[in-house]
Amino acid sequence: MKRIALIVLRLFWKIPYYLIQLKRLQKVDKFPIEKRYGFINKFLTDVARAGRVEIVCTGLEQLPKEDGYLMAPNHQGLFDPVIIAVTHKRPTTAVIKKELLKAPIVKQIAVIDQAQAMDRNDIRGSVKIIRQVTKELKEGRTYFIFPEGTRSREGNKMGEFKGGTFKTAVEAKKPIVPVACIDCYKPFDTNTIAKVTAQVHYLKPIYPEEYEEMSTVDIAKLVQSRIQEKMDEVLGE
Repeated sequence: MKRIALIVLRLFWKIPYYLIQLKRLQKVDKFPIEKRYGFINKFLTDVARAGRVEIVCTGLEQLPKEDGYLMAPNHQGLFDPVIIAVTHKRPTTAVIKKELLKAPIVKQIAVIDQAQAMDRNDIRGSVKIIRQVTKELKEGRTYFIFPEGTRSREGNKMGEFKGGTFKTAVEAKKPIVPVACIDCYKPFDTNTIAKVTAQVHYLKPIYPEEYEEMSTVDIAKLVQSRIQEKMDEVLGE
């Protein structure tokens, strides 16, 4: 991928430092989440800049004041987790596909951030992870998960949001934050090194009192509709 090669070339002199920190911070018991996440934020900010990606972000002021909420972004491409980690300054943890742990840097970041890796073919294991995420949401940890389950691979067109995504927030009685990712497929899912702009918009949270009478399927539809409204507004459709 041309942009990855560009990033490696432009950050070549920093690679030893990054590798040392990636190894060091995997000892999660020795470092608070603020320090570990702070490194992830700085590292991925450098990656975005080196890759000639301009980031537009709105809505941070709408985020809940207290940690312990679930963010639900649409999933366009490999840059989606990067744009969230770069713009969301408070620590947040991801629920990811287990397959992603095969990628070296991704695996190290996942360990540092204590991300939850879900194997969709392991029902028992998935239930265990859902329980763990629910427990941590109650304790005040913030998570993000992609309700589509995988990249849409259709640019700014979304796939169907899955209701099961929201079971953790419902059981933990925590706010759900819809997040609109726009043009986030361009950095890593197109074979170019041209300068690109990717957008992330944090939308108005949906609090438990608003969704408590709804099924998770209806919650998924509500979240997706709010993201679609924002995308239509930005894209002028």
